[in-house]
Amino acid sequence: MSTTAGTRRPRPSSVATRLPGAALTVFTWVIGLVFVAPVLWLVLTAFKQENQAATNPPTLFFQPTLDRFTAVLGADFLPYLGNSAIATLASTLLVLALGLPAAYALSIAPVKRTQDVLFFFISTKMLPVVAVVVPIYVAAAHLSMLDNVWTLVVLYTAMNLPIAVWMLRSFFLEVPTAIVEAARMEGAGLPRILWSVMMPIMAPGIAATALICMIFSWNEFFFAVNLTAAQAATVPVFLTGFITSEGLFVAQLSAAVVMASLPIVVIGWTAQRQLVRGLSMGAVK
Repeated sequence: MSTTAGTRRPRPSSVATRLPGAALTVFTWVIGLVFVAPVLWLVLTAFKQENQAATNPPTLFFQPTLDRFTAVLGADFLPYLGNSAIATLASTLLVLALGLPAAYALSIAPVKRTQDVLFFFISTKMLPVVAVVVPIYVAAAHLSMLDNVWTLVVLYTAMNLPIAVWMLRSFFLEVPTAIVEAARMEGAGLPRILWSVMMPIMAPGIAATALICMIFSWNEFFFAVNLTAAQAATVPVFLTGFITSEGLFVAQLSAAVVMASLPIVVIGWTAQRQLVRGLSMGAVK
């Protein structure tokens, strides 16, 4: 008995084709919930009373209250928030002002021994912070710059500049050199090229670099706790005030953490489109 030539193979059922995709989706959701669960629990704890936050087993059903947030605002939270905002914004602007020309020189107009310069930049991140805090403290004391927010601005700028130069250089390398050459032929100088030609193209990369520098500056604790006291202390230093000899105020600490994280979360949410575009520049050719 002969068989018909070119007989088609049976197609797999729709259930069999969709099952791996559904399993991957469920697995992705599980992983996402594992990472998000601590943040959600932190937010829920911020709306509890102090006795409800420390129960074992944890209290799952409770009446939300804003008393902990009110207590945080009553503990002079706003001056710490202002110091963090000044140190973060000022240092980020300085990093961009210094990093953009440096990254331009190391990419579009490479200098002599470019790789050595790049290694020097990144090698400054290899030194432990604890190894330099004593000389920095002595220098700041001699200059009468202890407990001064502008000392933190200088330190945060130096801390974030190497990372910013490396990131911005990678974004500059994605810009076609023909555009830069055309601008030079039209007589545009370096400031005009950077502002009118490069900025519109590199806006997502600059936004991503700025946001990362802001996160690092906002979360920095070691310099702030060692070089500030009452006048220039930042939000991370403020959070340690809830760990006292009387115990750990979990609900109030959770409310303070939520309030401290909110500015960066809002900025990141607002700039998320630019951030994703910036971090993916060069990923697809």
